[in-house]
Amino acid sequence: MTIRNFDKLMKPASVALIGASPKRDSVGGVLTRNLLHQFKGPVGLVNPRHADIFGRPVAASASALGFVPDLAVVATPAPTVPAIIAELGAIGCKAAVVIGNGFGSSAEGRALTQAMLDAARPHLLRILGPNCVGLMLPGLSLNASFAHLDPLRGPIAFLSQSGAIITSVLDWAKPRGIGFSCMVSMGEMADVDFGDMLDHLASDPETRAILLYVEAVTHARKFMSAARIAARSKPVIVIKAGRFAETAKAVASHTGSMAGADAVYDAAFRRAGMLRVFSLDELFAAAETLGSGRRIAGDRLAILTNGGGIGILATDELAAQNGKLAELSPGTQAMLEAVLPPSWSHGNPVDIIGDAPPERYAQAIGPLLTDPGSDVLLVLNCPTAVAPSVKSAARVIEAVKKAERPVLVSWIGEQDARDARQLFAAAHIPSYETPEQAVRGFMHLVRYRRNQDMLMQTPPSVPEQFATDLPTAQAAIASALEAGHNLIQGPEAQAILKAFAIPTVESIVAATGAEAADAQRRIGQPVALKIRSPDISHKSDVGGVSLNLESPSDVAVAVLAMRERVERLSPGARIEGFTVEPMIHRATAHELILGLTDDPTFGPVVLFGSGGTSVEVVADRAIALPPLNMALARELMARTRIFRLLQGYRDRPAADLDAVALTLVKLSQIAIDLPDVAELDINPLLADAKGVLAVDSRLRLKPAARPGSSRLAIRPYPRRLEEPFPMPDGGGTLLLRPILPEDEPQLAVAFSRMSPESVRMRFFAPLKEVPPYLRARLTQIDYEREMALVLVGPGPAGQAEIFAVVRISADPDNDSAEFAIAVLDQLAGHGIGTRLMEKIIAYARGRGIRRIVGIVLNENLAMIDICRRLGFRTELESDRADALRVTLDLAAPGPAAS
Repeated sequence: MTIRNFDKLMKPASVALIGASPKRDSVGGVLTRNLLHQFKGPVGLVNPRHADIFGRPVAASASALGFVPDLAVVATPAPTVPAIIAELGAIGCKAAVVIGNGFGSSAEGRALTQAMLDAARPHLLRILGPNCVGLMLPGLSLNASFAHLDPLRGPIAFLSQSGAIITSVLDWAKPRGIGFSCMVSMGEMADVDFGDMLDHLASDPETRAILLYVEAVTHARKFMSAARIAARSKPVIVIKAGRFAETAKAVASHTGSMAGADAVYDAAFRRAGMLRVFSLDELFAAAETLGSGRRIAGDRLAILTNGGGIGILATDELAAQNGKLAELSPGTQAMLEAVLPPSWSHGNPVDIIGDAPPERYAQAIGPLLTDPGSDVLLVLNCPTAVAPSVKSAARVIEAVKKAERPVLVSWIGEQDARDARQLFAAAHIPSYETPEQAVRGFMHLVRYRRNQDMLMQTPPSVPEQFATDLPTAQAAIASALEAGHNLIQGPEAQAILKAFAIPTVESIVAATGAEAADAQRRIGQPVALKIRSPDISHKSDVGGVSLNLESPSDVAVAVLAMRERVERLSPGARIEGFTVEPMIHRATAHELILGLTDDPTFGPVVLFGSGGTSVEVVADRAIALPPLNMALARELMARTRIFRLLQGYRDRPAADLDAVALTLVKLSQIAIDLPDVAELDINPLLADAKGVLAVDSRLRLKPAARPGSSRLAIRPYPRRLEEPFPMPDGGGTLLLRPILPEDEPQLAVAFSRMSPESVRMRFFAPLKEVPPYLRARLTQIDYEREMALVLVGPGPAGQAEIFAVVRISADPDNDSAEFAIAVLDQLAGHGIGTRLMEKIIAYARGRGIRRIVGIVLNENLAMIDICRRLGFRTELESDRADALRVTLDLAAPGPAAS
């Protein structure tokens, strides 16, 4: 991951066009005109066949330009591009936009792409494209594309893999007055990809919202890391093409067949805190709604209208979107009674009648903006001859000027409504052409808030600690692979689940009918008989399951019948015998499916849903990316219909939801620890008030191409960094480990035990408390680019507490990382700060980070002394006179961690 030299790509002071042309209708000609049109910096034109173009001198090559361009636009045939990139790199150019096609997926195209990247790499030259429309930066008046229009300047960044979408959106947006901070045609993303662009735009002050048109993601972990960082700071809205494309993926599990590629993308976008939409209209409507910066405290909508019909339309759409209509408080009702005519609707939607003058809108808005039972106000207007729409709009704008909660509006119609919408646009109030669009805008706010809550919430602790027997599971998988078995079922699958503390039924393996009958005798109760074959995944599909067999003779008869059915329905399948299991009678239990499958882009994904033999037909499931914690597991469950049933109804008690969620967490751990598991099904998992029980399970194995957790799109908790930390003077041993999201409450306790002086040294301000959003940000870190080590042990009350924290946060290039450290006053003066700094320095050096930097107040003499002893160099901090900047070069030998 890198945004090195992105200043040259996204803020160039000079540009060169390689392949300039005088042919006005050619790509080179359009690029030439667009570049010369408004850009104020130097523009160099290169074409060996022309001395001048449009009255401008033309150089024969990049080296003959007479200056080094920050950005080069290359519009020449693909075979010429690698040599041109090499020449540009040699003269010091650091960024290029490669327009041409001819690269693609053919063997010749792949070879050209690699040659282009090889030519750029020694010079750290960044490449956008190839096969793209180009780059537009309205803030610089730079149109380095062959688009037919110049975009307006505005706060929206638009990134698209489709060049046709770029030009279509530009044509659609300009007459609507929608402006952009940048429009970037990503092309084939040979170098610069979505992850790089998101990293750049996350900190771009000119960008208030980021829109993505995605066809496919490359480098999933980079994408997820960058998207999660960007989504914390501004709305990231995505439209994904290819939602219904069928896949030709061979699968051996229900999970593999149900977790389609689009569902995985949906899970990834949700986990990253992005908002997904499904049309271009919706994309820009969401940008307008979210780009205003207004956020909602809840999900209850109040509707104010001068027409009952449009209020009903809005309410219907809200119900269709599973939104919540606010219940107005008695106080609000009373205030509305006092100002509205007797014939008003006396409820929500608040219908103030068709003859409502502008002032009546203002009188009703006041109570609705303070109503404790609502979170967002939607104001609707249909045109009447009695009350001009424009005047009503002006009065609404005045009434909501100081509103603390979001206000959305929809003025229906054309002529008067168009003028009203212009007033709303000037007042930065999101406006929609229909009530349905307005409600969808509200739901964008709701869904965005939910995704942001997922990024910032504090998950509950795991209700019970589960110990894993990883060696047993690994040995079972190694044995199966060595024997050439890629499908594990029955007792072998149960053994792996037991190794991760997932409760399962007990199975007895029988090679013959006589052994199966004897197994029933030993069990002593009705049993289930199942076929045992490495070639059969779904046993019930071929008659390979018989239930409620009450005697050995029943089993013997069932064995003969089962063997005949299986041989008829699945000829050629190897039959290795049978498994015999006790029948499980849990009358109030729900049948669930839990599973894993390996997506080619995002790696392992976890599935949850309604299980049983009709699992594909019922199609009630949701998926998520691991690693999961209890909160993420509960959120995954809540996205299914069966979740409502699990909470109990009528005389059926609620299931143990914590046990179900914990099983999902354990399944997530299997995805992390067992890279050779390509698919896993538990179907059914019985869930009731007593807990959970895995009745049937199967695993499909495939030797992992990538070891361990590197397959995951999100880096999991690095357990290998846990280590004992001996305290000085025989003070016992604490645990040093990476921070967890669940540490947020303990972090608040640790802060409360710091002295005001220590707080000021750490945060450079006299804080009374660390606000919840900051505590969440400090504990929910991205292990891909951050690390925080906490020193934990039993506190005065006997509960685990945090005594110290040391952290680094690296830039996207993994080049430089900023450190911070806090140690409770009671441990000061014992060398603990030095030891913790040594630990984090060793970690940074192991990650390949080149230098660690920090800002230290001049009066923090103890920290300055630690930094000097560890080899940091100190200098005055340019941004503040009361602090020093300290820097440690990790390329040089340094102190080893103790």
